[in-house]
Formats: sequence, C-alpha cells, structure tokens
Amino acid sequence: MKAHFLGIAELTDVPDVAVVVDVMRAYTVAAWAFARGAERVVLAESLEGASALKARHPDWVTLKDGSPAPGFDLVNSPALLRNTDLSGRTVVQKTTAGTVGALAAKDAPLVLCASFVVAEATAGLLRQRAPREVTFVVTGGSGRAEEDLACAEYIAGRAGGDAVDAGPFLRRAGSSRSAAELTQGVREGSSPEDVALCLELDRFSFAMAAAVEDSLMVLRQVAPTDPLPV
Repeated sequence: MKAHFLGIAELTDVPDVAVVVDVMRAYTVAAWAFARGAERVVLAESLEGASALKARHPDWVTLKDGSPAPGFDLVNSPALLRNTDLSGRTVVQKTTAGTVGALAAKDAPLVLCASFVVAEATAGLLRQRAPREVTFVVTGGSGRAEEDLACAEYIAGRAGGDAVDAGPFLRRAGSSRSAAELTQGVREGSSPEDVALCLELDRFSFAMAAAVEDSLMVLRQVAPTDPLPV
C-alpha cells in the first residue's frame, strides 16, 4: 500500500481512499459521540449550515469549536462530551479543520475519518480493503500538524501490516503545538483533559466512514464485521 500525506489545500485530485485525520479534536470527539450512543454524525459545511439543520431538526445535537454559542448544544471537547447521553441522536459537527477535510474528500469512493482512539480499527479496514494507494488528509496546520501527521503515519504503518511501536507517534502528538495549547487552556471550549483523551490509543473498536446521504456528509461507525461502503 502506497501512502500519500497531504494537507487539505493539497487535495486537488479525488483519491480512491481517503483517511481524514484530526486527532485534536474532531475525530476523537466524533468517536466519543458514537461511544455515547449517537446514531450518526453530520459533518456541516459552515456554522450557519449547522444552525439551519438545528432549526429544522430541534432534536439534533449541534457542536462546534470554541466557546458555547446560541444554537449549539455542545463544544468540540471529548472531556466535556464523554458524559453526555447521545443515545439514538444525530450529532451535527462543525470544526475548523476536521470537518473541512472530510468535505474536501467527499467524492472519494471511501472516506474514513480517524484519530488515535480508532487507529487500529481504521488500519484493519484498510488491510481488509487492501487498496493500492491511500491518501491521508492531514487536516491541522496546513497539513503539518504534528499530532495529525504522527497518527496518519502510524495508521499507514499498521495498515501495511507492520508491527509498529505506537510510543514514538504518541509522544510526537503529545508534544505538539495543539497539545500545548489545549493543556494551557489557550483554546476556548476545551478542557486540559482533552489531550489525554486524544492520546488514548485504540480506545474504541470501531472505525468511522463518511459518505454523502441526502446531500449531507454523514459519518457512521463501522464495526470490523460490517460491510464497507462502496
């Protein structure tokens, strides 16, 4: 398997398989949403779009980066979300980088969204699919965010069947600029606990696949025994 690592702006062609990586925090939060019972996560194109979906579907749960805002129920923090009961709910997520990356890759036949908490499940799906090439969309820092790149490289190694020591990759992520900002409380709508939660390797046994459904980009959890999107 040949792996390509690109930033969102570098994604000029439609890949056969895209793995969109956002460790801190979009796809750690999405994984926690599924763990707390969410049925699906709608990846919104804009804050206005997310608000409009909430207006049409008052029972849907909206979340965003930054501080709380009218029309949004939650913020993009795993620590602040993990005790929320989302059983059977639709979650609408809008973030600065993660959701943007998935929407940029939406025309790919297979779009997986990943972070460390679902790393092995994601790698397992790639091994099952055995594509010749995979494009990893490194969403943070114009494709240079150390936590996202480290996670992408780790998943790529595991997808290729290598026995990879996760330690160096987790340490790179833990010493990243994003980790420092979250620890120091620089980012609004966050908790210092977010970093530790984002670095929990393989916390969940499912992967996450996104596809267009009724004009919306929808993320769903995929168990190892589930059929892959086509």
